Amino acid sequence: MSENKKRDRGTVPLSPETAEPRVLQPAEYQEGGDDRAPSFMTNEASVAETNIAASLALFGMDADIRTFSPLALAFLGDAVYSLIIRTSVIAKGNRQAEKLHNETTRLVRAQKQASIGRVIYDLLTTEEKKVYRRGRNSHPMHHAKGASLEEYLQATALETLCGYLYLQGRTERLMELLRTGLEMTQRRNGDPLL
Repeated sequence: MSENKKRDRGTVPLSPETAEPRVLQPAEYQEGGDDRAPSFMTNEASVAETNIAASLALFGMDADIRTFSPLALAFLGDAVYSLIIRTSVIAKGNRQAEKLHNETTRLVRAQKQASIGRVIYDLLTTEEKKVYRRGRNSHPMHHAKGASLEEYLQATALETLCGYLYLQGRTERLMELLRTGLEMTQRRNGDPLL
C-alpha cells in the first residue's frame, strides 16, 4: 500500500524502524570479575535487543530495564517461562490437549520453578545473581496456595530473571539456563526428561 493511501486512512502506525530506541552499548554489559559474563554482544543479540527496545519505545516505555521493579519483571517472566515450557512440551509430539496441559502444569508450578532456580543459581553471572536476588527479596502481596512462601519467592526470583533476560534480548542465555535447570532437576527427581 502506498504512503498516500496510508495517510488517507488516518495516522501511519509507527514501526520498530521508525521508533528511536536507546541501544545499550557493549560496555554496559561488561561485569567486573566474572569470566562467564559476556563482554560484548553478538550482532544477533544486538538486533534482538534493538527490536525489544523499539517495541518498548512504541508504548512510550523507558527502555532502561534496570529501573523495572522485580515484580514487573516477574510478571513478564512468568509468561516467558510458561511459553518456553509449553513450546518444549509440544515439541515432544502432538498429543491430546489434556496431556499437554497436565505436563505443562507439572513444570510451571512454583515448586518446580523454585527447584530450577536453586540448581542454576551457581551458574549465573554476577549481574544475573543480582537480578535473581532482587526477585527473591521482593514482597509479593500473596503466594501460591500449593507452595510455601520460600518456594514462591524462589519461583518469583526465577521469573524475574526470565523477564530481565527476555527484555535484554538474551534469549539464548535464558534457554541455556532453563534447559540446564530442567535437566538437573529432572535427573535428580527421576522425572522423564523434556
